[in-house]
Amino acid sequence: MNLVIDVGNTLVKIAIFDRQKIIHHTSYSDIQLGEIDKMLELFPDIDACIIGSVRTLPESFTEEISKKVSLYILGPESKLPVGHQYKTFDTLGADRIAGVVAANHIYPGKNILLIETGTCITYDFIDDKGIYQGGGISPGIHLRMTALHNFTDKLPLVEPVGNPALIGNTTEGSIQSGVINGVKAEVWGIIALYERDYENLIIILSGGNLDYFDKNLKNNIFAVPNIVLTGLNIIFEFNDKN
Repeated sequence: MNLVIDVGNTLVKIAIFDRQKIIHHTSYSDIQLGEIDKMLELFPDIDACIIGSVRTLPESFTEEISKKVSLYILGPESKLPVGHQYKTFDTLGADRIAGVVAANHIYPGKNILLIETGTCITYDFIDDKGIYQGGGISPGIHLRMTALHNFTDKLPLVEPVGNPALIGNTTEGSIQSGVINGVKAEVWGIIALYERDYENLIIILSGGNLDYFDKNLKNNIFAVPNIVLTGLNIIFEFNDKN
């Protein structure tokens, strides 16, 4: 069994894989070494751990885990089952790397646009030859809400709602409309641009803000939860064999 840890900007997501299947997963607002210890006790067959992190990890955290199981940390030197054309690969986030690996594994031989909606919205394109080309990054929903509050004098900090009215008739309603409907328009607009340039495109939506998007997705758009955790597990297995 593998213990897989995805340390994001907002949440730490943890899953236990038995081969390619998730048998347990949870999340925390921060790194919880005590919770890791509990999982190792509950699942004594765990013999390896892979961590993908967009933050700098405390040495004490990785040292403690390495005392208990074999530890692998995803980095620029990691071997990957996909190629890439990214010019600054050493700056590419672990979440984006893991996501495209999982996307290519799920839909091999396809042009794929992976959209992850979290603290940031990331757009990642991998072509039908399994080569990662790059993509785009923009602020996520909560980041936009926070920026409106922090960089203005009077705008309030507003909690997002799932389906706000197009026309907000209060300041809070206007922020909700502008941010949520603006993000949706951005995502669907980016999809349209990729569909214009690439035939038979597969679109994958994932990430913590997935619920804000329409449930009635088109035939070529798929919601795939836990795609980063899945990709991290695939990367570990690939490196373990090679």
